[in-house]
Amino acid sequence: MVFWFLFIYIGLMVQNNLLTQQNLLQPIITIAEILCVIMSCLIMLVLLLFLLNLASSDINQGQFSFNGYLDVEGGAGVDSNGLFKLTNSTRLIAGHIFYENPIHFKNSKNGSVFSFSTTFIFAIIPGYGHGMAFVISPNKEIPGASAVQYLGLFNETNNGDSSNHIVAVELDTVLSLDVNDIDDNHVGIDINSVNSVKSASAGYYTDEGKFIKVSLVSGDPMQIWIEYNGVEKRLNVTLYPINLPRPKTPLISYKKDLSPYMHDFMYVGFSSSTGSISATSSSHYILAWSFKMNGSADELDLSRLPKIPRHDNGGIKQLKKILAITLSFTGLTLVLVLVFGFVLISRKKRFMEILEDWEVQFGPHRFSYKDLFKATKGFKKKEVLGSGGFGRVYKGVLPSSNIQIAVKRISHDSRQGMREFVAEIATIGRLRHPNLVRLLGYCRRKQELLLVYDYMPNGSLDKFLYHQPNSSLNWTQRFKIIKDVASALFYLHQQWVQVIIHRDIKPANVLIDSDMNAQLGDFGLAKLCDLGNDPQTSHVAGTLGYMAPELARTGKANTSTDIYAFGIFMLEVACGRKPIEPQTAPEEAFLADWITDCWDKGDILATIDKRLGKRFVGQQAELVLKLGLLCSHPVTAARPSMSSVISYLDGVASLPDDFSSVIKVREFPAVSNEVGAPNELTAERNTVPSLTITEAFVSHGR
Repeated sequence: MVFWFLFIYIGLMVQNNLLTQQNLLQPIITIAEILCVIMSCLIMLVLLLFLLNLASSDINQGQFSFNGYLDVEGGAGVDSNGLFKLTNSTRLIAGHIFYENPIHFKNSKNGSVFSFSTTFIFAIIPGYGHGMAFVISPNKEIPGASAVQYLGLFNETNNGDSSNHIVAVELDTVLSLDVNDIDDNHVGIDINSVNSVKSASAGYYTDEGKFIKVSLVSGDPMQIWIEYNGVEKRLNVTLYPINLPRPKTPLISYKKDLSPYMHDFMYVGFSSSTGSISATSSSHYILAWSFKMNGSADELDLSRLPKIPRHDNGGIKQLKKILAITLSFTGLTLVLVLVFGFVLISRKKRFMEILEDWEVQFGPHRFSYKDLFKATKGFKKKEVLGSGGFGRVYKGVLPSSNIQIAVKRISHDSRQGMREFVAEIATIGRLRHPNLVRLLGYCRRKQELLLVYDYMPNGSLDKFLYHQPNSSLNWTQRFKIIKDVASALFYLHQQWVQVIIHRDIKPANVLIDSDMNAQLGDFGLAKLCDLGNDPQTSHVAGTLGYMAPELARTGKANTSTDIYAFGIFMLEVACGRKPIEPQTAPEEAFLADWITDCWDKGDILATIDKRLGKRFVGQQAELVLKLGLLCSHPVTAARPSMSSVISYLDGVASLPDDFSSVIKVREFPAVSNEVGAPNELTAERNTVPSLTITEAFVSHGR
């Protein structure tokens, strides 16, 4: 159209010159005018093209679908069918695929990140690889990024550095304890580090709320949705097989403002890494992808997905060939080893450390004694965090990863010894809950037993209640701690695959992390209750003041005895004093009785810790005191379940109006009534009592 306009203008100018018959200078002026028009039109054309390009730019739109505008780096590549492969069979290599244009995530440095949504379909062919990740990065190239557990995103030096400004969702297929992985098949949210801020085992939730596990390395295509709500500051991640409808409940929902971790413009893409064995490296494929700012990403067309070269690729063929050769060689080697081994054993009758059945079935990561010795500086006294009947707990730093740990060293003359060690390994080693202390691993050296936990910088709760009078907890912190421990007990009693009775709930066994969250620990007296068994104990265990009265008469521990101890724990946290204080006035010696007396006098809040003054929420404090009395009721049948306790503390349910008469009757029942009283385990799980962990595993050594 521009050239057509230019042609008409020139024609008119020529016609005008012929009609007017101007002097000899007129042609020169005409040429100059024509050149000016041409230059003006060219400038307009360039400007028009620039505006059209700007209008179609992905920086402004923040939306695209899988269309080939991607940059590849490292081990990544694309085949003739448009199938993107993040890594090849090369060992210790990282592969990156990024959309070529940066995306506008926020308006200014201190602005808030806009809402965004992305979905992609991926497939991982089994092999030796560490997984892949969706990445939001300030650059298309990530210099210095390492393979293996760092997924091509970070390295040992900058992992956790706040200057990275990288947000990622990882699909991890290898358990790496040095980066705190929960298992070898999980999804995690990473911020500036591969130590995930939140993670979950791979799977999805049905509409009925049932969790179904999936294998990331099945080789089958799976779809994932990653959605961030800029208003609620919440990141949701949903994973599911492509042959199913999208689940309503996300796998991970993490409330976090991402604004401090992202620049105005960021690149989006994928990263992956291989392991140290090239012949069996995993293959990571991206089959389809769409992204959108401030809206939901476009649905992907499943009918147009490229085929995955699963069965006919060279890597699998090479793997089969190597396996055939290896198995043949292994058979010959095994015969030689057996012959020489028999000769060596017959000549050298030296003591070999016994591997027990429980270690094979339940054993988590096993640390070397050398590493733990270095971590604790030779188990020096200045590294001691605490001590008890089991021995001492030391602070340490692992030399390989600089991760802070706590090491429980069970002494040779421990009153609990091997039984406590087996109980902790078999129980807490398999538990995963934010309010339970995480067991990282263990070590055995001759007769020395060591357990390795996450380090809790704030120590145990009893330190705040009794050993730091000038820095006592405020009411909000105390109420949060009570709810955290209640959540942990609810998980142990009713949410895990088996019922776990803790048997030693008290402030000394509640640890406080850097964010003042409470985590229940010390499973040395724990009992695992299988369905269909009756919980019998060979001896009464626990701590005086927290033991339910029926324990001394029947010797039966169940979830109800845990609830009794939790009730005393609630009263202790609220009042800031121990359950039994023999040095006080006789009417105040027993905490529960004193609170009941004050309630009868109409002044139950007078028992609240005097260090709080009036700085507490009266309604919450009254709830904690009354609920604590109800949980610690001498009559087993009067105690609520942990699900009811959670409902009361969350405000979902209210205590009955007539329950005060039940709480205030605190006389101990007769033995005959106690034996016939229903217990929490029978009522909630339709079970009859079980077998102690220590009895189950110690007797099966080989």
